[in-house]
Amino acid sequence: MSTTANVGYEEKLWLMADKLRGSMDSSEYKHVVLGLLFLKYVSDAFEEKHKELSEDELADPEDKDEYEAENIFWVPKEARWSYIKQNAKKPEIGQIIDNAMITIEKENTSLRGVLPKDYARPSLDKIRLGETIDLFSFKVGDKESRSQDVLGRVYEYFLSKFASAEGKNGGEFYTPSSVVKLLVEMIEPYKGRIYDPCCGSGGMFVQSEKFVEEHQGNLGDIAVYGQESNPTTWKLAKMNLAIRGIDSDLGKHNGDTFHNDLHKGLKADFILANPPFNVSDWGGDRLKEDPRWTYGIPPVGNANYAWIQHMVSKLAPSGTAGFVLANGSMSTSTTSELEIRKNLVEVDIVECIVTLPGQLFYSTQIPVSLWFVTRNKAAKGQRNRQNEILFIDARKLGFMADRTHKELSGEDIRNIADTFHAWRGTNDNSYDNISGFCKSAKLDEVREHQYILTPGRYVGLEEVEEDDEPFEDKMIRLTGELAEQFSKSKVLEEEIRQMIRGIGYEF
Repeated sequence: MSTTANVGYEEKLWLMADKLRGSMDSSEYKHVVLGLLFLKYVSDAFEEKHKELSEDELADPEDKDEYEAENIFWVPKEARWSYIKQNAKKPEIGQIIDNAMITIEKENTSLRGVLPKDYARPSLDKIRLGETIDLFSFKVGDKESRSQDVLGRVYEYFLSKFASAEGKNGGEFYTPSSVVKLLVEMIEPYKGRIYDPCCGSGGMFVQSEKFVEEHQGNLGDIAVYGQESNPTTWKLAKMNLAIRGIDSDLGKHNGDTFHNDLHKGLKADFILANPPFNVSDWGGDRLKEDPRWTYGIPPVGNANYAWIQHMVSKLAPSGTAGFVLANGSMSTSTTSELEIRKNLVEVDIVECIVTLPGQLFYSTQIPVSLWFVTRNKAAKGQRNRQNEILFIDARKLGFMADRTHKELSGEDIRNIADTFHAWRGTNDNSYDNISGFCKSAKLDEVREHQYILTPGRYVGLEEVEEDDEPFEDKMIRLTGELAEQFSKSKVLEEEIRQMIRGIGYEF
């Protein structure tokens, strides 16, 4: 099983690159290291092609068109890794890297305004910078590395480490990959327009492309649209998608989705998103008359239901959205949110709700859920699921990847996604309600629960296997075992007391 907890060279590279940090803030360090990785990537791809052209008598290795024809970024001489490595020990190495970034942007319009250009700043230790350049000696951008997604794996691992280091703020640019994989496996974005209104570093798009590739689809059949309000995170997304060759429209700049929608006319076939949870200062007081609020005006103090309605407004006639929200969104009883949730249920666009285990996110311990909404349930499978909602309680799934974080295993993801597709009728499995795990509820039942969408209300308790041991016999056995454990604990307690007395203390 491949997880972020089970890696090889990614972790070794992280430990090497971590030497560069010194007293630098993690959010600054992120751009320094990921910028270097990007530079190494474009240079590797360029230099491999340059060598190939140099060996062809009829080709010109300095002809820019030769590279553009194969979607390889043109890298001027003073930006090539061989030149940078040659100068790594010079005190002006910071300025050399800044110049390299400037010239690459100048020669490649899709990267304009995207690359970090702050390596010459006095606070960045130039000796450590030179050492880090020496460490980045392995290939990340040649054909073999690209086929194995070497940089993609390193990039994702680094993003997860930065998210962990930055704690609460880390979630702004990174959604745990197992959560993204689950969203993608459930909505299956094979063909059409994919949109993420708060795209962070672009993880939803990367997993969507991987999904299409793994299912022998055609990458040309999907088009990617995104928006991100944080300018540095927007640049991260542009770099992340560029290294993977993903064509995307993230707008010409960063922008606030609520107040400056960069994709006004877009109707998406698939929406994947992890909006920031419970944002209170989203400027809702200035948007009371917004046409997106079809189902009710969201409260000024919490953006959750503004995000939901923004995404619903972007759906094509048969579009599906899958997104992450804090669990409170399923049951909040504030007048406006309850009214919006009731209206969403009554127009029958809520398709499925999944509660996830805790500790999946670096940025918050808040338990989260996945919502799936669709404009047209009838078009989604062989079974007619109109006026029904599927509830899945997945809180017991997942494993501890390290001391503080959980991940969903590949088996967990398949289990949840297969249940959803069996319910829809889009796989060969039959669907059955499973006590404690899943339940298909009619809208009448949801009405009885005052439109609360918490799966635990519907799935019931897990069935416990009966055993044949009579109650009286079981109690005698269990109390006997307990008495034995109590007597053992007294012996251990006395041994500990004697050891502490032995070093001159009493308690």
